[in-house]
Amino acid sequence: MSVLLETTVGDIVIDLLVEHAPKLCENFLKLCKTKYYNFAPVHSVQKNFSFQTGDPLGPLSTASDGGSSIWGNLSSDPRDRTFPALFHPKLKHLERGTVSMATVPSVSDPDTRVAGSQFIITLGEDTDFLDGKAAIFGKVVEGFDALEKINQAIVDEKGYPLVDIRIKHTVILDDPYPDPSGLREPSASPPPTEQQLQTVRIADEAALHEDDGVDEETLERKRREREANAQALTLEMMGDLPFAEVKPPENVLFVAKLNPVTADEDLELIFGRFGKILSCEVIRDAKTGDSLQYAFIEYDEKASCEAAYFKMQGVLIDDRRIHVDFSQSVSRISDIWRNNANNKRRANASRGGWGGVDELEKRRQYRKEADRPSGRSYGMVYDNEDMRGRHGHGGADERRGQGGEDADEAPPTRHRTGRDRDRDYSRKSRSRSPRRRERSPDRRHRDWASGRDKERRGRDSDGRAYHRRDRDQDRRRDDRRR
Repeated sequence: MSVLLETTVGDIVIDLLVEHAPKLCENFLKLCKTKYYNFAPVHSVQKNFSFQTGDPLGPLSTASDGGSSIWGNLSSDPRDRTFPALFHPKLKHLERGTVSMATVPSVSDPDTRVAGSQFIITLGEDTDFLDGKAAIFGKVVEGFDALEKINQAIVDEKGYPLVDIRIKHTVILDDPYPDPSGLREPSASPPPTEQQLQTVRIADEAALHEDDGVDEETLERKRREREANAQALTLEMMGDLPFAEVKPPENVLFVAKLNPVTADEDLELIFGRFGKILSCEVIRDAKTGDSLQYAFIEYDEKASCEAAYFKMQGVLIDDRRIHVDFSQSVSRISDIWRNNANNKRRANASRGGWGGVDELEKRRQYRKEADRPSGRSYGMVYDNEDMRGRHGHGGADERRGQGGEDADEAPPTRHRTGRDRDRDYSRKSRSRSPRRRERSPDRRHRDWASGRDKERRGRDSDGRAYHRRDRDQDRRRDDRRR
C-alpha cells in the first residue's frame, strides 16, 4: 500500500505498513483521499533528525487546531478528533525516511498516547529518541532527494522554513480499507483556503498560480497524468516494469476485430506488402487454442508500421472490418527484462548458499535415484508395505531378484545347512584375534548346529529327548532347593 505526496521540493512515495499499524494507515489513507493534506506546510525541521507536517494551517496560524483524524472530520463529536495510537514493538526509528504519527498524552488517561493528523518523517539514522513518542506506520521508498532538500532548507529558530515547503497534492496508489460512512472524495484538488494563504511567507508565485485560468479539461488531463505516473512508479517498485518511463515500441501494430478463422499466415501475407515483418502472432486462448480475435504485428522499420496504420484501418478481412492501432503493450519488453533478471539471479545464486543451484540439482537427482524401488536404495528398512514379511528386510520377492512369483527365471532358493554356516563362520573368524574367537557368543549355537555335541544328547527313561546340559541344570536346581 503506497501513497504519493507531491510537495514543492519533489515527490515522496510512502510505503504503508498495513499489517503492523492498520488503524494508523487507515487514518492516513482516508485523510489523503479527502485531500486533507493539500497545501499543508512543512514545519519543525531539525537538520539530520526529522520534520513534521500534516496540519492544514501549521503553527504560524492562530486559528490552527493541530489537525484532526478522519473520524473527527466526519463527526461533530470533539472526542473523535484523536484516537489511541498503538506502538508496534518491532518498529523502531532506525533509518532515514521512517514515517510515524505524532502523538500526545491523552487528557483522560496520561498513560495512553493519541494521534490526529500530523506525521513525522525522519531525516537521519538512529533517531530512536522518537520511539514511544511517535507511532510508526510507514517508510519512504522514493523521493530521498526531496528529503535532502527539506534537510538543507533555511529555517528560523522554531524550525519553520523561510521559503515555504508544502504538500501540493496526494495520490493514493492502493487503498484496502472501506470508506467510513459520510466520506466524500472530491472530484478535483481543492484550492487553498484564505486562512492557508495567510500563512505563506516566501512562496513561488508561479507555482502558486500555475492553475489560474486553466480550463477544467486541462486540469483533469494533468491530474490523470500524475496518477498514471504514480501507478507506473508503483509497478516499477513491485518489479512488474523495468522502469516507470517505459514506452511501448513504435514498430508494433495492434490489429483487433479479427475473424476467428484468420490465421497468422493470412495476416503476414496481407500486411507484408508494407515492409519486412519480424513477427506476426494472433493471440489465442492458452487452454482451447481459439483465437481471441486480435493480433500483434512487428515490423522491421517504424515507417512500415506507420504506412500499415494509415492504409489498413477498416479493411475487410475474412468478412470482418478490422481495427488497426499502434501497440500500447510493453509486455514484450517486460518479459525480456524479467527473463534477463531471472537469469542473472540464477547465475548469482549458483555461486553461494549450500552449493547453489547446480548442487541443489545434483541432490535432487540423487534423491530421485534413491527413491527407486530397487535393492540399492537407502530408504527406510520398511518403506514399502508389500516388502514387509518374515523373509528379511526386502522380503522373499526381493531375495528372488524383485521378481516375486511371476518371475520367469528367478534363482532357486538354497537352504543352508549347518556345514555351510560353519564354513562361513570359520572364514569370518580368521580375521579375528584368538581372544575374540574364544569369546564369540555364537560358538555355543554353532556347536549345536554343526553336530559336534552329539555325545551330549540322549533320551531319558521315558523316551523323551533331552540334552545333557539341560539335565545337569535341572539337577543343580533341585540340589539348591534341598
